[in-house]
Amino acid sequence: MIKNIIKNLKPSSTLRINEISKNLELEGKKIYKFGFGQSPFQVPSDVVHELKNNAYQNKYLPMQGLSQLRTAISKYENKKNNKNYKAENVIIGPGTKELMFLLQILFDGEILLPAPSWVSYAPQSIIAKNKFHWIKTKSENNWFPKAEEIEEIILKNKNKKYLMILNSPNNPSGQICKNLKEISDVVKKYNIIILSDEIYSELSFNNDYESISKFCHDNTIVSNGLSKWCGAGGWRLGYFIIPEALNNYRDSLKILASETFSSVSAPIQYAAITAFENNHDEYISSSRSILKRVGEYVYENLKSNKVNINKPQGGFYLMPEFLISKFSSSEEMCSNILEQTGVALLPGSDFGFSKERMIARLSFTDFNGKEMMKNIKKSKEIDLNLIYEFAPNIVEGTKKLKIWSESL
Repeated sequence: MIKNIIKNLKPSSTLRINEISKNLELEGKKIYKFGFGQSPFQVPSDVVHELKNNAYQNKYLPMQGLSQLRTAISKYENKKNNKNYKAENVIIGPGTKELMFLLQILFDGEILLPAPSWVSYAPQSIIAKNKFHWIKTKSENNWFPKAEEIEEIILKNKNKKYLMILNSPNNPSGQICKNLKEISDVVKKYNIIILSDEIYSELSFNNDYESISKFCHDNTIVSNGLSKWCGAGGWRLGYFIIPEALNNYRDSLKILASETFSSVSAPIQYAAITAFENNHDEYISSSRSILKRVGEYVYENLKSNKVNINKPQGGFYLMPEFLISKFSSSEEMCSNILEQTGVALLPGSDFGFSKERMIARLSFTDFNGKEMMKNIKKSKEIDLNLIYEFAPNIVEGTKKLKIWSESL
């Protein structure tokens, strides 16, 4: 028998839309893959080189992660966020998703999730049997909660322990949280634990990212990895940095790790040392510039009196809201868009919005990142011609989506 709690879950919507898109392509249909958020860029060549050099590494590594890698990550984060982390504060996992799930399993309390939030936070809460609360947000505040909106939920549920997950730059909105100090005041007042999902932090378009750990260090677990800034989603390497004040969480995570994934792939860990030790400023800067220009192209061509949309500030995503009432749910709307235009989007209901709001997540990564990166190094700027040449699916898909929205 399968537990009811599992029976009622759907497969991860991001992975599901990727499979649907692939199957439709196999049927000969033209699909614009705006549903799956994956870096369009190749892994830096020096990191790939180290993976090849370490392919022979076949021994189990320590469950907390390779010591040299944890040292490299602590130094990387210290420089980035002006911290004083040590290798002992770092725990390596097979992607941040697994570490987040283990944290939810061990946490004895309730979960606070800003709506919108990444698709897997809430299902993980359900599997871990944690009660979770959606915190309503507004586009005027970049789709992040205000202090009073967080406090309102806490005051309704007194004497509880809370873990709040904060993701900035945000998936699905593409926005950056600008009121971290205000949020941190509430965090410290009620001793909330923060899981700061900073997986897109290197991809803030104006390089203006701040970690909430700057304002509430002792309450903040920082989560990051290789998948977004390094283009290595399929390598599955992520990490938590846990401050000394939360050592009990680190120790418990190590126990859970020993009984689940044991340790992360050895060749991947050795290669990752190079990712964090070597200078990849040019690679990251080029990635930011390209994503910013492509995101702004979609934004400029999609916004209208029928589509509300915030200009992207980081990451891979936009979150258009279609001002229509033809459909009963955002899922029905996205199905219609896919059927009518071939554009694959994810419904806002997967991210914590009510199904009646016609919101969708759009990933603008369906383009040739390798060639775009190569050409930006030559031209030093990204004009429309580069987008037309190396991002034709972005151009065509955006046009089809705009025509669809105007036809309603």
